[in-house]
Amino acid sequence: MIEVRLFANFRDNRDKKVFLDANEFSDVQQILDHIGIKNEEVAILLVNGIQSKAEMRLKDEDIVALCPPIAGG
Repeated sequence: MIEVRLFANFRDNRDKKVFLDANEFSDVQQILDHIGIKNEEVAILLVNGIQSKAEMRLKDEDIVALCPPIAGG
């Protein structure tokens, strides 16, 4: 099982956490496609707490965190 944690507006109309079968998703790009998030919308992508890229290969029990750009003041 791969745990995907979504932050900020990525949670709009989605759960905070999504659990996906590790046998069906071999890399982060496949997860982005499945969830409906474009690569260019992701400002921070972490796999197990380490900055990664969409091409990052995944394995069972990985945790993927996705954050959009956040502005504030």
